[in-house]
Amino acid sequence: MAYSLTNLRDDIRNYTEVGSNVLSDSVLSRIIQNAENKILRTIDTDQNVYYATSSLVSGNRYVTIPGDLRAIRYAQLEDAAGNQYYLEQRDTSFMAEYYSTPGTAAVDIPKYYANWDETFWVVAPTPDKTYAITLCYDKEPTSIITDTAGTYLSNKYADLILYASLVNAYGYLKGPQDMLQYYTQAFKEALESYSIEQLGQRRRDEYQDGEVRAQLNVKPPSSYGNK
Repeated sequence: MAYSLTNLRDDIRNYTEVGSNVLSDSVLSRIIQNAENKILRTIDTDQNVYYATSSLVSGNRYVTIPGDLRAIRYAQLEDAAGNQYYLEQRDTSFMAEYYSTPGTAAVDIPKYYANWDETFWVVAPTPDKTYAITLCYDKEPTSIITDTAGTYLSNKYADLILYASLVNAYGYLKGPQDMLQYYTQAFKEALESYSIEQLGQRRRDEYQDGEVRAQLNVKPPSSYGNK
C-alpha cells in the first residue's frame, strides 16, 4: 500500500468519520506535516543521507551551508597529498575564545567549524592551503504536501504516516480518548517496526554509499566578521 496526498487525506477523514468541512485540506496539511516531523525526529534514518563537496582555499574561513541540510553528520578535509582530517563541531563562543583575532597570517590545518549565521559556517584556524571538503549530512526530506504523488515515507511506510496523522487528527478534534489511545498504540508499534527495519538496513550498508547531490559554494569575505 502507498499513499498519495489525496488518498491519505481521504483515509484520515474516513477513519475519523469527519468531513472536509472540519478537516479541510489546509488543516490536514498541518496535521500530516506534523506527523512527518514527529517520525523524522524520533527515528535516525540513513535514507536521507547526502554528500556535498567543495574546496577550502588559503585565507578563506567561510563555507556555505547546504540549503537542504537538516543535520550535519561529519565534515572531512583532504589535501593534495591525500591526507584526510575531520573537523570537530564547536559553538561560536568556543571559536571566539580559541581564535579571537583571526587573520590571513594566522593559518594552519583547520580543526574546528561552527555556525556563523544561517548561511555560513566558519572554520578555524584559517586554511593554510587548498583542501577538498566533504560534508555528510541529513537532507531535509520532501513532504508529501509538496510531493503530492507520494514520498519515500508514504510509499514504503503508509501505515506509519497514517497512524501518526490519526493521532494528530484526534488530538485536533478533541476526539474520544479510547480512539486516541488506540491509534497512539498503533503508531508506536508501526514506529518500532520502522526503527527495526532502519537498523537492519544500516547493518547491511544499504545507504552507506551516498552520492554527491549538491555543490557547496565558498564565500570569500574580506575579513572575519565582515561579509
